This record gives sequence, C-alpha cells and structure tokens, in this order.
Amino acid sequence: MFAVIKTGGRQYRVVPNDVLEIGKIAGDVGTIVQLGEVLVLGGDTPVLGTPTVAGASVAAEVLQHKRGDKVIAFKKRRRKNSRRKRGYRDELTVLRITEILADNAKPTVGPRPKKEKVAAPADGEDAAPKAAKKKAPAKAPAAKKAPAKKAAAKA
Repeated sequence: MFAVIKTGGRQYRVVPNDVLEIGKIAGDVGTIVQLGEVLVLGGDTPVLGTPTVAGASVAAEVLQHKRGDKVIAFKKRRRKNSRRKRGYRDELTVLRITEILADNAKPTVGPRPKKEKVAAPADGEDAAPKAAKKKAPAKAPAAKKAPAKKAAAKA
C-alpha cells in the first residue's frame, strides 16, 4: 500500500519504512507525527481525494532535524562594479514512515527503540588481547638505471 502526501508545498509518494527529508515540521526527535493531507491512497483499489482523502493520514517518526546544503544566490551587474552574494540553508526534518492510516484510525506503531552504543572495555579490564599485526618487510628501492648511450655516432 502507498500514499501520496502533501507537505511544505511538495508532494511525496510514500510506503511504510520510507525515509524522507521534508521541510521542517513541529515535533521532537523520536516522536510520532501524523501528516493529514493525503491526496491518494494506493493499493488494490486506489482512492483519489478531491482534493484530499477524507479520514486518511500517514504516521511518521521524526528521526532528525537538520539543515540542508548551502544555496548561494550570486548576482552581478557587469561593468558596474556591483555584485551581491547571499546564501541560505533550508531547515529540514527527516522522517521514517511507520504506517498509512485510513478511516480516522490512530497510529498503532510507536517509535523504534534507539540502539545503545556498546562501550569499549577499559585498559585495566580483562579483554581478549588483539592479535598484533605484523608489518610486511619494506621493499628495497629499485636501482636507478643510467641512460643508454648512443652506440653509433652520425658522421
């Protein structure tokens, strides 16, 4: 099943477990947000909205808030000694689509648990010793060859 959603003036075709970057929306990292503007619900029998599908929504987990690449707007008027350089970075939200809902249903899937980082053992603790890697012997530099002299002289 897929859905076409509209957010931030753009349209996205999404399926569950998709990760996408959209314009910044409200929501803390790790929470579930619902996107309500669903234009199409696809599947065996697609449902087209006029303009949106009534009662349909898409649940998504907020993974990260970040800034996009820098975009530079440079304007120059030739021979006038006039130029202007301005730049900006878009504010983005990274989402993972958890489920596509119809008929005013509430999200049933919660946010995924975060993976815990495994701490490296300290120097004093009993840890399996790592095998020491042996270095390959260094190669001797090749001897330089003298340029070949011409055997025959031209007369």
